[in-house]
Amino acid sequence: MTDQTPPLDEMHYGQLAQDALRGVIRSALERAAEPTGIPGAHHFYITFKTRAPGVSVPPDILAKYPDEMTIVLQHQYWDLSVEADRFSVMLKFGGMPKVLAAPYTAVTRFYDPSVQFMLQFDEPEIVEAEVAPLTPAAREPSKTPQPASEDEGPKVVSLDQFRKK
Repeated sequence: MTDQTPPLDEMHYGQLAQDALRGVIRSALERAAEPTGIPGAHHFYITFKTRAPGVSVPPDILAKYPDEMTIVLQHQYWDLSVEADRFSVMLKFGGMPKVLAAPYTAVTRFYDPSVQFMLQFDEPEIVEAEVAPLTPAAREPSKTPQPASEDEGPKVVSLDQFRKK
């Protein structure tokens, strides 16, 4: 046997592929941000690391989900803002509107159960950093959310049931 070292990937193709696939998330969210909203039966489960650099979540949500959380974008979400490298959205937690923001690099899973489409990413490196505070403008909704019962609010769910075994 010969000891051959594998060739060095100086192009970093794995990272290039992950970056390109994060573009799929951005494109899907851009469609969801249109006035007509998410088309058809599509809806998104987006899992992200709550302590990844650039993530901004209210302190009470961070206390409840100190490592990772999944949000659902389906019927009730407001002020979805999609930028080149991050997104933000207002969701209700316990009937109270809260703004969450995350860079695409913090996303570990994107799943659309209506068509069984899932992207899974390497977990981002978490460095000890302060949680970005919400600006006063981010705390104030530009639209008044419609009242909803607690049963209609967004739910955080585990995607374990959808994983292939």
